[in-house]
Amino acid sequence: MASSHAPELYFHILNDYPAIDNHAHPLLTAESRNRLAFEGLTSEADGPALEDAVYTLPHSTARRDLARLYGLPRHTSWDDIKKHRAARPYDDLCRLCFEKANIQCILIDDGLSGVKDMAEQYRWHDRYTSSPTRRIVRVEVVAEDILTELFEAGQLDSDPGIEGLTRFAVLLHTRLKANADNPSVAGFKSIVCYRTGLDVDVASNVPAEIEALRGAYGQFRLRANVPVRLENKPLNDFVVRMTLEIAAEHNKPVQFHTGLGDADITLTRANPAHLQPLIAKYPRAKFVLLHASYPYTREAGYLTAVYKNVYLDIGEVFPAVSMQGQKALIRQALELVPTNKLMWSSELFLTFFSGIGAWSCYMCIGDGHWWPETYYLGSHQARRALASVLYEAVREDDLTPEEAARVAKDILFHTANRVYLLGLEARYT
Repeated sequence: MASSHAPELYFHILNDYPAIDNHAHPLLTAESRNRLAFEGLTSEADGPALEDAVYTLPHSTARRDLARLYGLPRHTSWDDIKKHRAARPYDDLCRLCFEKANIQCILIDDGLSGVKDMAEQYRWHDRYTSSPTRRIVRVEVVAEDILTELFEAGQLDSDPGIEGLTRFAVLLHTRLKANADNPSVAGFKSIVCYRTGLDVDVASNVPAEIEALRGAYGQFRLRANVPVRLENKPLNDFVVRMTLEIAAEHNKPVQFHTGLGDADITLTRANPAHLQPLIAKYPRAKFVLLHASYPYTREAGYLTAVYKNVYLDIGEVFPAVSMQGQKALIRQALELVPTNKLMWSSELFLTFFSGIGAWSCYMCIGDGHWWPETYYLGSHQARRALASVLYEAVREDDLTPEEAARVAKDILFHTANRVYLLGLEARYT
């Protein structure tokens, strides 16, 4: 049985050790800080369904955590919390959240809708961290930009043929390689889970891919002034395979959204088990399964345990899942996953795209995003849940205190530092 002083080793680390946030999104600009409903802080819901978010356990926990952050009484109401934050200078609010989150470096996916209009650019976030922010390139956005350019220039039409597919492929390869060569880019990300599911075909189907280009062109013609959306499976799968090839050549990880998402996701196709054939085909590519693949954490853990090239991120569930759920998820991950293959992120992901006649909202929690409080809540709640689970492991003699301390350091900092080749030193006293 562990000695009574054992928790001190890793409680101190979990309070004070710096973190690398391996998957985040940009903050809103000061001018846009009130454009989105703050209730989205803890919920994947949108529209009328978001009204019920304030009745969830994650919301109650977040309300008390925010009251503590702002120096308010524990039982401050949600309306008073919103009034308080609205009255604080934005820079002061951002600095407070990042100081308490103790995040040394952020890897930002800046490819989601709304960033250009409402959010800061990735380099802007350097003012709140001690190590430079790095980019994660969203590959579907790269492909959509290329298609839009080709369609607008008249270089792809309703009958693209093999020449059209080749033209698209050459441009995609060139752009992805340029990003892979860019030292500011830490890796790539795919949201194929949202678009057509994780059951990505491992082999090319040229006739189907040409037909998909026809469909994309038809979409472009029908939806004037609406960006092209990559939503045809053969073309989505084509983009993923090329990304994995280039990422493997350049030793850049590829993040995959898995599991937890909003109503736009088909949940049964968000199970990371669908990725197994792809993982096996590309053994030199590093797969990072995001958001603990919730509710498929055990499936993700299995893949991480049996494939050398798979890593598991345990972000997004903080603060979207109740505290008991967070601890249960970490326990499930630790059932199988090598502890040196787990990483943390703070993500809260909320995107908007313009549908026909309306705006639609898509959210996924875990990585810091839009609001500075998401970085704080993601860090604070993850550290608290990890401390509890690691204490249990020491108490049950599954880990020594020294091993628990190492696990904490790896999850917070060292695994991401190694996987993304960041070359950072943890700034920890």
